[in-house]
Amino acid sequence: MSEITDPTAIDPAAERAQEDERHAALAYLDEAWNEAVYDGLDEDCLAQAALFTAIRSMVATYGEDAAADFAGRLAERIRAGEYTVPMNRQ
Repeated sequence: MSEITDPTAIDPAAERAQEDERHAALAYLDEAWNEAVYDGLDEDCLAQAALFTAIRSMVATYGEDAAADFAGRLAERIRAGEYTVPMNRQ
């Protein structure tokens, strides 16, 4: 199995293409998430299901070791604010 790629180690054109794809993927997931919440699903259940699905896919694609290495760095990345969405001030 291969390693989970670091987007900063890619050439600029490929990095832009990957960034565009990640934005499109996030838009699809945001839409599905909002629809599920609208239908009454609990956000905690959605979060756990989304994490399970994402990790399962990473394990299937990259193997247990690479997925575990990625997951092992999550706490540091969360604390560094990588997953914090700034609030819009009006």
